[in-house]
Amino acid sequence: MDERSALAALADRVGEAGDDAAVIDGLVLTTDMLHERTDFPAGVTRYTAGWRTIGASLSDVAAMGGAATAAVAAYGAPEFDPEEVAAFVDGAADVCGTVDARYVGGDLDDHDEFTVAGAVVGRVEEPVYRSGAAPDDGVFVTGTLGRSAAAIREFEAGNADRGNELFRFDPRVEAGRALAPVATAMMDSSDGLARSLHQLAAASGCGVHITWDRLPVDPSVDAVAADDADRRELSAFFGEDFELVFTAPAARLDDVRAELPVPVTRIGRVTDGGVVADGEPLPDRGYTH
Repeated sequence: MDERSALAALADRVGEAGDDAAVIDGLVLTTDMLHERTDFPAGVTRYTAGWRTIGASLSDVAAMGGAATAAVAAYGAPEFDPEEVAAFVDGAADVCGTVDARYVGGDLDDHDEFTVAGAVVGRVEEPVYRSGAAPDDGVFVTGTLGRSAAAIREFEAGNADRGNELFRFDPRVEAGRALAPVATAMMDSSDGLARSLHQLAAASGCGVHITWDRLPVDPSVDAVAADDADRRELSAFFGEDFELVFTAPAARLDDVRAELPVPVTRIGRVTDGGVVADGEPLPDRGYTH
């Protein structure tokens, strides 16, 4: 089984699972595991790895509309290089600092592959789940799409400095908190825009219609894409962008737009059924763990 099948099989055993994070009595909690083989291509620094490990969990908190409080990480590697461990911790602490959270510790262990697991705890007053979208809501995304895909291309081309820069994304915690009062459904785009839309539509029992030309593609994609088809692939299906994908009545979004620290783009609308782009079925493809 892949990750999605395994999670589906566990759904009846873990009632709180199914959204980006668990929310219990106002406490929001999430964890993520990353591996060198699947998540850190050659050229990724330990600083970037620390930033990205904790940033992924901070993004989950953002998707629930929560405020992050503290983070920890477990760090496994074949050997412990003091400079590499310190760089990892610095990256984890610095990404926490961007959202007014604290990195407070973790665990070290021997492992045959560089493997890390991050966890973040926070608070949320008005959690936003994936299940509240309704027909005629607008469909929106924060920021831009395709940044992580462009980073991978830069690493493959030997441009490690540029790749690391693009890999260090900004978790949208502040935006998630501002959107919480008006969003009807929300999640992050870590599995890719297309797959996120399918997951949101399934959770809400609705459909989604987007328009390709409305997607806010990151400028870094244009520097690496071979053609228009490749540009679409990198921005809609690759994943690992950690932007927020959400639905909301357009008029209500206007009420909080001034509070948003990042641009928000309307890419479509919620419908009664089907996930389509420009009238054609949108493939349910994305990042697979």
